[in-house]
Amino acid sequence: MAGKTLAAWSVAGEKPEILYWVGCAASFDDRAQRVARAFVKLLDAAGVRWGILGAEETCTGDPAKRAGNDFLFQMLALQNIQTLQAYEVQEIVASCPHCFNTLKNEYPQLGGHFRVWHHSQYLVHLIETGRLHLPAEGGVEGGTVFHDPCYLGRANDEYEAPRRLLRQAGAKLQEAPRSRDFSFCCGAGGAQMFKEPEPGRKDVNIERTEELLSLSPKRIAVGCPFCMTMITDGVKHAGKQGEVQVQDIAEILAERLGL
Repeated sequence: MAGKTLAAWSVAGEKPEILYWVGCAASFDDRAQRVARAFVKLLDAAGVRWGILGAEETCTGDPAKRAGNDFLFQMLALQNIQTLQAYEVQEIVASCPHCFNTLKNEYPQLGGHFRVWHHSQYLVHLIETGRLHLPAEGGVEGGTVFHDPCYLGRANDEYEAPRRLLRQAGAKLQEAPRSRDFSFCCGAGGAQMFKEPEPGRKDVNIERTEELLSLSPKRIAVGCPFCMTMITDGVKHAGKQGEVQVQDIAEILAERLGL
């Protein structure tokens, strides 16, 4: 494996090419950990020398900021920036769009200037530079509909990278009625992930999942751990968990490569 903590890289007198920002979800949630494992298998297959902060990584502060606690956000952000600068980190890859957005667009205001990739963008980069090779024939079975994460799509205008990956993995891509800049939230944004929905209307994740299921896909592809949780719950609510898979784009690509 080409990955280890930045502290271990430093002891060896070396630097990795990228820092993989694991994030809170992949640190504590079993389902998100499976996504992280799929992603690092792809990094290893491409020969990327990658590192993680390990125990030195703390939350980016995104949930605190969205919930209105800007003071806590700044405390967390400044701590992370100090750690990243101490290791002279230049490039960061995050598999969570919330982490991606915060590191890319909000840390610079506090002095944290890094090149930040979402993992879909970085995987496209590895394919286009010839470091990650996909089989010329075959593909994943059945129709695949991609759910655009809010903080990847509307917040950062990235719609093509995940779709390009799915097409290169041989997926038969379907578009939801509301997609790209007209997409509909999974229901977790704005720290809603951590509270019960307001009464009086259908849960947002149920409404969104019903829309995606209306296409009768074999799988729903996501690029965010928040979306993974909310859409998976929606599929279970519809009683379709035995028929429709909810997978991250990294998992689909790793499956295509037999990793």
